[in-house]
Amino acid sequence: MKKIVVIGAGEFQNPLIMRAKEMGYETHVFAWKSGDIGERTADFFYPVSIVDKEAIFRQCRNIAPDAVVTIASDLATHTVNYVAQKLGLPCNDEKCTECSTNKYQMRKALKKAGVQTPEFALLETPESVVGLDLEFPFIIKPTDRSGSRGIAEVHTEAQAREAARAAIEYSFEKKAIAEELISGPEYSCECISEGGKHHFLAFTQKETTGPPHFIETGHTEPADIPPEWQDGIREKIFQALDALRITTGASHAEFRLSEDGDAHIIEIGARMGGDCIGSHLVPLSTGYDFLGMVIDAAAGKPLDMTAGPHYEAAAIRFLFSQEDVEALKAVKAHCPRGIIEESPVKRENLSSVEDSSTRAGFYIMAGSKKEIEQVMRLTGKDG
Repeated sequence: MKKIVVIGAGEFQNPLIMRAKEMGYETHVFAWKSGDIGERTADFFYPVSIVDKEAIFRQCRNIAPDAVVTIASDLATHTVNYVAQKLGLPCNDEKCTECSTNKYQMRKALKKAGVQTPEFALLETPESVVGLDLEFPFIIKPTDRSGSRGIAEVHTEAQAREAARAAIEYSFEKKAIAEELISGPEYSCECISEGGKHHFLAFTQKETTGPPHFIETGHTEPADIPPEWQDGIREKIFQALDALRITTGASHAEFRLSEDGDAHIIEIGARMGGDCIGSHLVPLSTGYDFLGMVIDAAAGKPLDMTAGPHYEAAAIRFLFSQEDVEALKAVKAHCPRGIIEESPVKRENLSSVEDSSTRAGFYIMAGSKKEIEQVMRLTGKDG
């Protein structure tokens, strides 16, 4: 029987586990035991931390998997690529892992390759923000975290010191990065790569809380990018993927657009976009089996780029407050067929969201563009 190792067991990893089972794989899932859904849906669960690369590799030698995968986790990609490389399975190399999971190394690699990128500086202490060649306001974030953790927009030196202190504390390597603030609407580009060849799947539009912490409140596909700008954006994204040495599997490139359609790359992950972007929105809005592609790429199988039946548009919205819960009730009352999936509500998190990991829940919608726009009006958002 075909076997697959999945690194991570949380709710955003579970669609990968379930798709692998549908494709006939015996699933072996590694994660710290914490009651996550993947512990129950996996054929075999191993209570091992996703960062314990050596312990996982030792187990994988006995499992002899056909593929090692993860989605939506920068931290897990370190282990995925380490284990896959030692087992002789398709994966991105060590340099790619470093550049795609460390924001400072990413900026250096993009700049070296001539890819347009914001000005930046490494912060190793809170005092490092003094005398930077960056104009206020600018952004401070940990070098090696995701999910909006530790991000802040700063307008004064006092704010910058405090934000640098917090970001360094959030960071695994205890470093932060200061970046030039880029304005404009924010999007992401979802791609899949095999043998160094990149395939475009979708553009996603992002909504956030805005400054100071930019926590994602929702995502919509397709994005409202004028068609005449899209080829140029794809070309720039592919150039950036090459600069980061991404050759295998999914990628998620975040960027902002200027008024003339110029794309400014913010970050790129060598993995599927989180927040159900890759696992749900891409297949719902394009018909591409993105999860199946990730599995095939990790197993060294040719990608099936056939687009199946799909909706005209899809979106996810996150719950932050009781008002968001009431808005969801209105959506259910007016557009009951538009809700594809919803999570349980973590009521203890309502009105106390600090980053993406502490949001109170989500719901996913699909339908015509007109139906999605109607939902946006019901929720008080314009999409």
